Parts: sequence; C-alpha cells; structure tokens
Amino acid sequence: MKKYNLFIAGKEVETENYSSLYTPYSKDLIAEIAIANESQVNAAISHASQSFKSFSKFTAHKRFGILEKVSKLLEERKEEAAQIIALELAKPLKYARAEIARTIETYQFAAEEAKRIYGEVIPLDAAQSGENRFGYTKREPLGVIGAITPFNFPFNLVAHKVGPAIAAGNSIVLKPASQTPLSALYIAGLFKEAGLPDGVLNVVTGPGSVIGDLLLAHDEIKMITFTGSPKIGYQISQKAGFKRTTLELGSNSALIIDKDVDVSSIIDRCVMGAFSNQGQVCISTQRIYVHEDVASTFVELFINATNQLKLGDPLAEDTDISALVSPGDLQRSLDWIREAEENGAQIITGGHEENGVLKPTIILDAKDFLKVSCNEVFAPIVVVNTFKEINDAIGAVNNSEFGLQAGIYTNNVPNALLAADNLEVGGVIINDVPTFRVDHMPYGGIKNSGTGREGLKYAIEEMTEMKLIIWNQS
Repeated sequence: MKKYNLFIAGKEVETENYSSLYTPYSKDLIAEIAIANESQVNAAISHASQSFKSFSKFTAHKRFGILEKVSKLLEERKEEAAQIIALELAKPLKYARAEIARTIETYQFAAEEAKRIYGEVIPLDAAQSGENRFGYTKREPLGVIGAITPFNFPFNLVAHKVGPAIAAGNSIVLKPASQTPLSALYIAGLFKEAGLPDGVLNVVTGPGSVIGDLLLAHDEIKMITFTGSPKIGYQISQKAGFKRTTLELGSNSALIIDKDVDVSSIIDRCVMGAFSNQGQVCISTQRIYVHEDVASTFVELFINATNQLKLGDPLAEDTDISALVSPGDLQRSLDWIREAEENGAQIITGGHEENGVLKPTIILDAKDFLKVSCNEVFAPIVVVNTFKEINDAIGAVNNSEFGLQAGIYTNNVPNALLAADNLEVGGVIINDVPTFRVDHMPYGGIKNSGTGREGLKYAIEEMTEMKLIIWNQS
C-alpha cells in the first residue's frame, strides 16, 4: 500500500487528511489518497494561473513535442497503466488494455491538433464600408481550465480534457474521480517526465462537492469541463455564471434492429455494446428495439452469447465481467431489476449477483417508465423490446430525457436516412451499436446528455477564444 499525495506545481504535496482506496472486486485496501483542503486547491489554481502566462506563449511545435512524448512514454508503459485501471476500477484487463491503446491515440491526436489551430481570412470588402480593410481571426487559449473527470475511463477521459487543453496552450487543474485517482496521478508524472513546465498540470484529489465548488467560484478558472451525472452537470451550469462549460452527461443509449438484418452477424457487437466495462459506459447499449420479424431469433442468440461471458477477477486474462464500481451501485442495479420484474418485465438471463459481480442481465417487455429504461443504468443491464414500424422505433428511442448517441442496423437506405434525420441525439451510428467511439470524432449530446463537444479538434475550439484582427490599409 502506498500513500498518494496531491500534484501541484510539479511536486507532490502532502495533506493533513487521507482517504482509503479499495479495489472494487476484492475490496482490498490499495492506497491512501490525499484529500485537498481549500488552501491547497487555491494554490493549485494560483500555480496554474502563473504558469499559463509563459506556457500560452509556447510554440505549436513545442506543445506538439510534449504531447507526442507523453504518448510514447505511455506506449512504453502500457501494461503497467492497464494494471492500474484493472486494480482501481475492476475493469477487466482486456478492456483496460484497450483503454490504454485508445489513450495513446488520444494524446497523439492532441499532439497533431496542436499544429492545426487555424483562423480564417475575412473578406471585409464584401461590405461597401469594408473596402481597403483586411481581416483575419486567430484562436487564443482561455487560461486555467478546471477539469472534472469520471471513474469509468480514468486514463482516456482525462486525456480528452488534458490533451486539448495543453494542445491549445492552457493550464489545468484536474480533479479526478475519487475511485480512480491513481490513473490521473500517473499521467501527471508522465507529463512532468515529458517536459511539461511545472504548474501547467495540477492534480487535486478529494470530494467533488468541495473541489468542484472551489473551481467554480475562483475567478482564475475560465472554463469547467466536466464528465459525469446530469444532476451534477445541472448544478455546475447553474453556478458557472460566465465561465465556459463543456458538460458530458448521462444517457440511456438505444439501438434499433431492422427486419432485414442478419441478426447472427451483429450479436458480438451487441454483447460488447451492452456489457463492456460492466455497462459503465456513457454510450452503453441500454435499450434495444428489434423488429418483431427477427426478435425471437435475435433474443435467443443474444442470450446464448451473453451467457458465455466469464465473471471474475479483473486481473485474470479471460475475465469479461467484474465488479461494479461500488457496493451501492450493485444494490441500486438489483433494486432496479426487481422494480422491472414487479411491473411485468421478464428477466430472461442474469438479474442477480454472483460473488459480488452482477451477472449480465437481459430484460424483455420493460415499460418505458421503469428505471432500467428511462434512467441511466450504468450496469450490465439491457432491455429489449419489439416494434412493427420504423417510425415507432424512432419514437421510442426519442422518448427519453437523454440524447447522446443511438445506433441502427438496417439494409434499407431510406430507413437509415430517416433515422439519421429524426433521432434526437448528438450522434447516429448506422450499422453499428451506439457504443462506437473513436477519439477524434465530435462527441457530445443534446437534452440532458449535456452541452458542447469533445474530440480533440472540437474540444480545442471549446478551450480557445476567437479573436478578430482588422487592418485598415487606406
């Protein structure tokens, strides 16, 4: 067991209080984590503000070089990093390794985008009064970014905030999830090794309610970028005032399966979409609407494939499903399953725990008001319902307070276009599950799924200010 301190101005900073960190699967004590107090959070912000003055002047190739070096260092130590994820989160090792591979790419994309922060020329003489004037725009970094990250992708979702912030020339105060601080502290060490100036990246650990409020209240914080629950996202939006915000919030992502689809060819993708990382994915496939003509075949194949998944220790090479992030999440999930059952839904596989691990669960005929349907379940639970007409399926998907991503499998081009035009989401995935994401694409939602977009280029736009320059050539 090791004691982990804060990371402020390139140095480890001890605190008066530490909290115990337990691994979700075995419940073993694995670390003592610093709890930042108000003065330490303010010190981190102050150091970030001071470092921004010089770092914002770094050339694009210098910022590129730092991010590229971090990517290379992480590649060299990818197994060590994957073990950290598996230990602190109970993410099965195969998925932890996949996350690290994505994180390496995310920092590579950030490095590349550091060289592509462009403005544009404005033809001012298009207006009569603009004759003999020349205009152009440039993008400038905002300042200190307050970043608050969730537990479910502790390396890659940190990269989606830290990467674009550094690419754009900002400094950062990062508050990682309380269950997964080791990943954030590890990457901070790699940035120091890669030559990032002290104070540009600071990591403060402790309760989100305390640190988040301090970040929101401080005048030097120019933007809050947050990934987490809609409840906390709403509170941030209410308190942020004129601070810029990017809010990546919840979802109950849905998949439509049309009648002309060979369902046997999509089962593996559906299993991955519903159950990878124990369903603890913002775009996990939570609702499936399958055409009645192919529903029975799909359900039979889906059950058989789901029952092949292996439960157990996340550090075992062949584990597919391990423990949810906390006992409270396990109990909540079981309670929601019981509610569905009491209201006429059929639990056709799973529905109970086995050695502290929730078995992947498929539910039929769940009404849309049930929590497993209308709330974000964030567990290995998926509901399957049938439809007759494609418009009915689209309407069912849209009957949600969320709108992050949705998927549709179909060989019917008009139906694909109909879905693309009418699904009320930030991203429509045609012929794949809604769980698909690559890290340079624009990613974000509508409704209660949040505001703004991530994906390196798009996050950089959120983290920079456009400035207009006009020359009078008369």
